[in-house]
Amino acid sequence: MEVYMLPWQKFAVFDGRAGRREYWTFVLVNFVISMVINILAKQVGVIGIVGLLFSLATLVPSIAVGIRRLHDTGKSGWY
Repeated sequence: MEVYMLPWQKFAVFDGRAGRREYWTFVLVNFVISMVINILAKQVGVIGIVGLLFSLATLVPSIAVGIRRLHDTGKSGWY
């Protein structure tokens, strides 16, 4: 859980590096949370507003950790 929280703590840090573990933990946990939200939204029959809010909340941290991961692989964040 500590590794998952790291991108949230550095949500607006676009320089530096992010290791494989930090990047993939963040991506996979967000994927699982999104799937659970979508399944629950379909079961309850509500519009996916919760999924939309979750997606918006994770947008900037996802971009930031993605750019830091690119830096870790030796590529530019503008790649």
